[in-house]
Amino acid sequence: MINIFEVNETNKMIEKENLDVRTITLGISLLDCIDSDLDELNRRVYEKITRAAQNLVKTGEEISAEFGIPIVNKRISVTPIALIGSAACRKKEDFVRIAHTLDAAAKAVGVNFIGGYSALVSKGMTPADELMIRSIPQALASTERVCSSVNLGSTKTGINMDAVRLMGEIILEAAHLTADTDSSACTKLVAFCNAPDDNPFMAGAFHGVTEADMVINVGVSGPGVVKTALEKVRGESFEVLCETIKKTAFKVTRVGQLVAKEASRRMDIPFGIVDLSLAPTPAIGDSVADILCEIGLEHAGAPGTTAALALLNDQVKKGGVMASSYVGGLSGAFIPVSEDQGMIDAVSAGALSLEKLEAMTCVCSVGLDMIAIPGDTKASTISGIIADEMAIGMVNQKTTAARLIPVIGKTVGDHAEFGGLLGHAPVMPVNSFGCEAFVSRKGRIPAPIHSFKN
Repeated sequence: MINIFEVNETNKMIEKENLDVRTITLGISLLDCIDSDLDELNRRVYEKITRAAQNLVKTGEEISAEFGIPIVNKRISVTPIALIGSAACRKKEDFVRIAHTLDAAAKAVGVNFIGGYSALVSKGMTPADELMIRSIPQALASTERVCSSVNLGSTKTGINMDAVRLMGEIILEAAHLTADTDSSACTKLVAFCNAPDDNPFMAGAFHGVTEADMVINVGVSGPGVVKTALEKVRGESFEVLCETIKKTAFKVTRVGQLVAKEASRRMDIPFGIVDLSLAPTPAIGDSVADILCEIGLEHAGAPGTTAALALLNDQVKKGGVMASSYVGGLSGAFIPVSEDQGMIDAVSAGALSLEKLEAMTCVCSVGLDMIAIPGDTKASTISGIIADEMAIGMVNQKTTAARLIPVIGKTVGDHAEFGGLLGHAPVMPVNSFGCEAFVSRKGRIPAPIHSFKN
């Protein structure tokens, strides 16, 4: 039973501490849209998305108004397009046509992003997979709302190094095609290891083939709420620190559960999961880095950062799991540089490097996220960075990702502007030593020994 104290407490979180539901994401299966005729395929895709999502934005706005809970984004995820287009697409441009259909459908229903322009190639690539991946730069450069992801590895299958090598080239090509907007296409492109089927957050959201025909997933976020709670226990023991984070995560997740169930009821679509992820924004007071500082660090990146982040991530999961029977997606702490003012400040102060961020990804819920690097970075170097991140996910049996932005025409010390929730970022240095001979090897890195659990 919710009492008046809890209502007032939640109102305070919303008004003063940046608590929000970051996204209601409607997952839509497009498997029944598959056709060998490209025109018919695009017609079916557009028709199903616009029919299924016609009330998504309206429902989100109504819930937000009635409950007083900010719902920042309404989004769509679809079945990986490499699967949907495999029977109809014979060249890159055919896949790009599907991207334009997705973009048109997203605009028609009023959502800000649609995810699922994706391929799952952790063990190998079909001809259609490769075509789709090679179409990504053109697709992202010529659409506004389409997001793309490629799953390159998993604990069970190892890492597809042929696809890793290709992704370095694709990211660089996408950067060049959007050089006039600080290589903005790369902000909508992510490489994964162990990608979840039910992630509601962009750019990595897609609707997994094991999911129902349609499902409502909700992503909730509240870094400011956690920081404010920790301010009240400064100097206390680790036990008190952990209990405070858990209790706060529980309360935040309950807000997401309420919105998810209500959206599910109103749209008559099954409720999938709540993803409790501390996802920062460029707004002051909405920073994961600030939480780390409140725990006791001078700057994110200082000695102790990885330990503090591990603690934070674990307690968020423990608190969230108790608040909902269906916690999923990524659920933990995000560390995107351009979207977190505290991270930006840490980079600018010289406290946070790419190598330290990589170490932090061993214990958080995502990976190297929204990192601007020099525009003259080699494709092989980008592939090497991705391979490192995939290895962390593979060996540690967790999701990792890389969203790298080689900003064409800019170098270390320059600044890239992406706008909105994507924020801005200082261009960070990368290791200048080469890895081309390594990433040029063909084949895949085998799965680790502890993957054999049957």
